[in-house]
Amino acid sequence: MPVKIKPLNATHAEAYRNLRLQALATAPEAFGASHAEEAARPVSAFAERIAPPEPSRVFGAFAGNQLVGIAGFMAATSPKSRHKGTLWGVYVAPEQRGRGIARGLVEAVIAHAARHVVMLQANVVSTNQHARTLYERLGFQTYGIETKALCVDGVFHDEALLALDLSLGS
Repeated sequence: MPVKIKPLNATHAEAYRNLRLQALATAPEAFGASHAEEAARPVSAFAERIAPPEPSRVFGAFAGNQLVGIAGFMAATSPKSRHKGTLWGVYVAPEQRGRGIARGLVEAVIAHAARHVVMLQANVVSTNQHARTLYERLGFQTYGIETKALCVDGVFHDEALLALDLSLGS
């Protein structure tokens, strides 16, 4: 089944919530949020998250009518840093992996970000080699490692700090 990537809106809140909770349950070390704290939030909180003020945006990948992947872009708002944005929350349902969906989502974020910022940043848990390889293939470069960035069930995880300079015409 072909996959379509498009911006999410408040009508997608329940599907987004379900997929986000799946992400947090299956890959807790990959996200700053915890399953417990997100599960306690009402659907309305997810509706707000996926309909942020422009130019921030959340994209979804749909196989038919089913949301199977997500990725977000958050633009900085401070006058001194509004040239930067962040790629966040990338996740593809396990049964949909290997089809290029994550790449399509990240490319959608990059294309959108390129119209609004010159630097796109991302944090990736250091042990997630699939994500790091994908981001590097799309032009991101590692500029640092944050040691002990996350603590999940008493285990510390380092994060690679990545950036894509969109002014270079990636």
